[in-house]
Amino acid sequence: ESLKEDGRPKWDNKFQYLLSCIGFAVGLGNVWRFPYLCQIHGGGAFLIPYFIALIFEGIPLLHLELALGQRLRKGSIGAWSAVSPYLGGVGVASWMVSVLVSLYYNTVLTWVMWYFINSFQEPLPWSVCPLNENRTGFNEECYESTAVNYFWYRKTLNITPDVTENGTLQWWLVLCLAACWAIVYLCTIRGIETTGKAIYVTAIFPYLVLTIFLIHGLTLPGATEGLAYLFTPNLNILKNPRVWLDAATQIFFSLSLAFGGLIAFSSYNQPKNDCEKDAVMVAIVNCLTSLYASIPVFSVLGFKATTVYWDCLDRNIISIINKFDLAEQSITRQNYTTWVSLLNSSHTEKIAALKLRSCNLQEFLDQSVSGTGLAFIVFTQAVILMPASQAWAILFFIMLFSLGLSSMFGNIEGVFTPLLELKIISKSTPKELISGVICLISFLIALCFTLGSGSYWIDIFDSYAGSLPLLVIAFFEVTGVAYVYKIKRFSEDVKWMTGRNPNLYWQITWRFISPLLLLIVFVAFVTLQIQKPPSYAAWNPKYEDFPMKEEKIYPSWVLAICVLLAVLPCIFVPLVALFHLIK
Repeated sequence: ESLKEDGRPKWDNKFQYLLSCIGFAVGLGNVWRFPYLCQIHGGGAFLIPYFIALIFEGIPLLHLELALGQRLRKGSIGAWSAVSPYLGGVGVASWMVSVLVSLYYNTVLTWVMWYFINSFQEPLPWSVCPLNENRTGFNEECYESTAVNYFWYRKTLNITPDVTENGTLQWWLVLCLAACWAIVYLCTIRGIETTGKAIYVTAIFPYLVLTIFLIHGLTLPGATEGLAYLFTPNLNILKNPRVWLDAATQIFFSLSLAFGGLIAFSSYNQPKNDCEKDAVMVAIVNCLTSLYASIPVFSVLGFKATTVYWDCLDRNIISIINKFDLAEQSITRQNYTTWVSLLNSSHTEKIAALKLRSCNLQEFLDQSVSGTGLAFIVFTQAVILMPASQAWAILFFIMLFSLGLSSMFGNIEGVFTPLLELKIISKSTPKELISGVICLISFLIALCFTLGSGSYWIDIFDSYAGSLPLLVIAFFEVTGVAYVYKIKRFSEDVKWMTGRNPNLYWQITWRFISPLLLLIVFVAFVTLQIQKPPSYAAWNPKYEDFPMKEEKIYPSWVLAICVLLAVLPCIFVPLVALFHLIK
């Protein structure tokens, strides 16, 4: 490892650095959040606010973070303290967010690992209901819902009916969690010296799997319906402010802005490097990945909807043939509608008595799910229907794991780099020990997510710790550079690094558009949170309907924790400023 004269490690090459930024930016959200947003927000129409947010908020902030880290050669806390001691709190806030997000993000990887291990079984354990205790029939809870739901809620999470009931630690999740933190530790053992090597696999592999899924997905029956559903634009949806808010926040989380990980990554660059080009490239690759991932996801969702639809038709056809004693192949999926309307006019009571299911492809396509519901319920259900289902399951979960792992590298870097610089820990302490202690403490805290109520808490962490603070941090980042550090000085820095002055686009977005947009998004976000009482969906197998959830309102002590998670990181911004004022 070539160390710089200031003792900082360097990237081996430019490609390794770009891969690390892309790996950090491209995460699980690209696969399970973006396609869902497209689906609920008018298909292709969602791309309009998405790209507007990218141009006026995403790219300017990305360039700002990469330029700052590269110029000041420090992690988040050091960099912001160098801009102005009063802004040190911005760095502490992003460090705090990185800590909180790392805790729950690695637990999501724990679930992925558990599914991955189970993918080697034949038949797949989520494809059949287990037998009951005296082996006379199927397990009742499983029989009431579905095998896929049962495996996720009972065999994986062993979920409690309520957020207030903790349940016990699930030993299989504890083991997988320990394994996940051990993997993160091995990859981050010497900071970027080791993550830089691991990134070649974790950042490139998902593209390979996505491509395999893409080719396979397009050959499945119903793929075209799924894609038509995804990309048909419904422009009326643009009148809804919620769509714009979702686009603005999605860009933000999607690029992993305000975590401090990007500042840390770029701080290991050569000082004279074209960070402007890097920022544009990382942003474009990230957005194209989201689009690219939507295609296999939706061709598989189309395939699943079509299969369920055919299944529904076949059941009805059998009922009609049996009731009316018709010839076996007389009614087909193609002529089904004609037959039903014919029989309906001649034998109205008889048809009514059959209680036929209403089969509507559109309704099956409308069943939108994001996040874990997409990965662990919908996708796993679709995988069962594919030939060679084990192989597809294994591939799918390895892909999710490497997507999440490369994002974990960035999160850990956002925790690790500032700690090394704060001189809290003496220079002689080996890096291996520091990262070992960080991973061990994180593992012990994250044990609470392996309880029966763990998945409720992960939702809480995701909605509060990983959202609001980032908007606050970003607002102070961009106003701090524009009005405290001053754009003129910052532009000179960028010119020194890239060889050219930042053009009008950067000047206007940094000064006015980005801070304004962030302020609007922040206000809209808070207003929406206050308007609807935060509720959560508890699993109840008695609810046959999709997605078998029962809405419950959080008790007040849980709400207090929600508020704490959202406010805790932000508090550091004024605290540090006050501290310096008094001093």
